[in-house]
Amino acid sequence: MKSNLTAYIALLMVCFFWGTTYLAARIGVSGFPALFFMGFRNVVAGLLLLSFLVLKNRSFPWTLRDMLLQLVPGWCMITFGTGLVGWCVQFIPSGLAALLYATVPLFTIVINLLARKDERVNAHVAAGMLMGLAGIMLVFRDNISYLADRASFVGICVTLASCVSWCIGGLYTKSYPGKTDSFFNAAIQMTAGGVGLFTLSAFNEDWTSLPVMQTKSLLALLYLIFFGSILAYASYLYAMSRLPAGLVSIYAYINPLVALILGFFVLDEQVTWLTVLAFVVTLGGVFLVNKGYQLQKRKNSLTLINSHE
Repeated sequence: MKSNLTAYIALLMVCFFWGTTYLAARIGVSGFPALFFMGFRNVVAGLLLLSFLVLKNRSFPWTLRDMLLQLVPGWCMITFGTGLVGWCVQFIPSGLAALLYATVPLFTIVINLLARKDERVNAHVAAGMLMGLAGIMLVFRDNISYLADRASFVGICVTLASCVSWCIGGLYTKSYPGKTDSFFNAAIQMTAGGVGLFTLSAFNEDWTSLPVMQTKSLLALLYLIFFGSILAYASYLYAMSRLPAGLVSIYAYINPLVALILGFFVLDEQVTWLTVLAFVVTLGGVFLVNKGYQLQKRKNSLTLINSHE
């Protein structure tokens, strides 16, 4: 019971703190090269978490295989996932980036269907995917001015691509869970993902601008290291290891709402009735997809039970 309570608390922290990271990232990259900023955030967070585990004498395997197993999700979920979002929010509002990330569960379903031919789509899943597509179209309709601007259009496309990368990393983690605990996995993934971002930054950004960093950017960096990375990411992996994946995915409903509200009040980002409608439609699609898969799992369980009788 205590383990479940801890997992639910971890999920609540994911729902809130990940919603705040879009705003913090947009503030942070105003004073740093974006990829460098996101890389520094994750490398420092990963090394701090790993150091904490060592000091606490946490017992986990230290084999090379255990560490290598975390590289792929680190690159997919950090480097080409949330790391790239830090670059994108230079060109698009933080609320828009969060709203686009609400499609992660839908992309997960599509990729899972393509990877596993035995998966079936019931009416709920099909309706949810169509609603999700409609939600994306409404997002584009509400942000037509960003589509006309080349930099913003690239930002939107890269954000959607990072959603796909995050999904691939998440599915890889489910397929190859490893034997190490969630916090060790988080530490290695963040460190590996941060190194990947540093590499991208070295080829694409001018590090000579680092001395002009601003106080608010430094505060945003500290917030993202301790709350957005260490606390929220480790909590996400812990919740995923203790709770059903469908339940954990509710963070996708709450993160965009937190980001939209903060973007509106803190950065004066525009929220129109179409934004609200896109939010409701997209998350309605996510809800239907999750509902469909819950019904499918229940049906499969009943079929399995009946076959043994």
